[in-house]
Amino acid sequence: MSGLVLKLGPKERVLINGAVIENGDRRSRLSVITPNANILRLRDAIHPEEVNTPVRRICYIAQLVLSGDAEPDDARLQLIRGIEQLSQVLTDNDSRVLLSDATEAVQDNQFYQSLKALRGLLPREDRLLAAARTVSGAPLPHTFELSDVRFMPFIDLKGVSPWELQTSF
Repeated sequence: MSGLVLKLGPKERVLINGAVIENGDRRSRLSVITPNANILRLRDAIHPEEVNTPVRRICYIAQLVLSGDAEPDDARLQLIRGIEQLSQVLTDNDSRVLLSDATEAVQDNQFYQSLKALRGLLPREDRLLAAARTVSGAPLPHTFELSDVRFMPFIDLKGVSPWELQTSF
């Protein structure tokens, strides 16, 4: 992750290689020159109770690697599998580009870049879920489920139990 520049607001917190860093009272810029540093803005972190949609579940796996709560080797296959499953559903060009970027980043052990690409899918997923609510006339359950999608727990990553999207195509 060499050459990354973080622009932090006053009192903003960031997790760098497991250490929480809090900015002072003014805006500042940090240049991260250490390659492969694990970085996560805490304001962008997805909380476990918010992991209730397919894209959020995959983002959460990448986030676990960045926070040090999952081993990269354990998460890599799950990320690739989840991205592949999303690519079967999100077939528009913009989503394909983001999914391709996320896949390349995971293969290169660039989990921050992968998370960044995957987070780009969140607004599209929100729109699709809102449209599904409108069409069905009923609110979707808190945990996303459609007739052709189900969630299964996958291996425990250091005591954290995220969920894997399983599709039946």
